[in-house]
Amino acid sequence: MIERNMKKIFLVVGLLITTAIIFLHCKNNSASELEASVGRGQKVYEQYCLSCHQADGSGVPHLNPSLIKTSYVLGDPATLINVVKQGLSGVEIDGETYSNPMPSFDNVLNEQQIADVLTYIRNNFGNKADVITVEQVKENKTASTK
Repeated sequence: MIERNMKKIFLVVGLLITTAIIFLHCKNNSASELEASVGRGQKVYEQYCLSCHQADGSGVPHLNPSLIKTSYVLGDPATLINVVKQGLSGVEIDGETYSNPMPSFDNVLNEQQIADVLTYIRNNFGNKADVITVEQVKENKTASTK
């Protein structure tokens, strides 16, 4: 009887250890995927976004919106994807109006670049928000797709 209980204990401990290893492996893969996306997104940001939104994401008052903890950045990903795909002009964000039009980047950036730059923005400048995936960008049919 004791031998049988010991086998059950070893089996349960083995399953727990295996589950923990799988969980940590998935968590590390997820973290490395986020890190890779943010790295790629930073390059896109520096090439296409920095001149208007500034190196620190603060934007330019009344011209280009700040990317720091705004409702657009931290809110619904579909809204942010639309902004990049369609552009934006004459918008009020969190009580401030911005008049410098943002062009559409739908014909400039591919879906991976859009997902990466938005993930970068949503995880920098003091922001902490969910990753935006290529699938979310593809699902967004409001603007033309590539």
